[in-house]
Amino acid sequence: MYQRILVPIDGSSTSSRGLTEAIQLAKLTGGRLRLVHVIDELSFALAMDAYAGYAGNWLEELRGNATKLLQAAQAKAVEADVEADTVLIDRFKGPVHEQVIAEAQASNADLIVIGTHGRRGIGRWVMGSSAEHILRMSPVPVLLVRAPEEARTEHERFTLPSGEVASQ
Repeated sequence: MYQRILVPIDGSSTSSRGLTEAIQLAKLTGGRLRLVHVIDELSFALAMDAYAGYAGNWLEELRGNATKLLQAAQAKAVEADVEADTVLIDRFKGPVHEQVIAEAQASNADLIVIGTHGRRGIGRWVMGSSAEHILRMSPVPVLLVRAPEEARTEHERFTLPSGEVASQ
């Protein structure tokens, strides 16, 4: 049961919670993890904006950061005596959820474990939800690992000029 567990990694605290849960599950089942990070059009566009004055190669910068992220996740799994390999997807062939599902199919995954913010209301509508799309479209079971309440509402807060924190 659940021998091949796919874990999308994006560097967020919720992603880290998903990884922790996947590691525990793999230890229980004797399974192995496939850690995957997707560089999509939005990531690339944001990098172009962030490095606007930088004369380097934005895609290589994203790949380098993604590789470090995947290596750190793999090290966490190995430290827990769980086998894990990594996959970096940077083909720009559709949205993140489609690429994660394609990787699940290609690797014959038995389960996908995803950390999710659990956004509600306008935040969910504006941000969309890769986790929700994966849940709806996945050919294999999906385990959603919700963030603690403080992480779920963190994106809804902003700081007023007075330094006071307000909710949207």
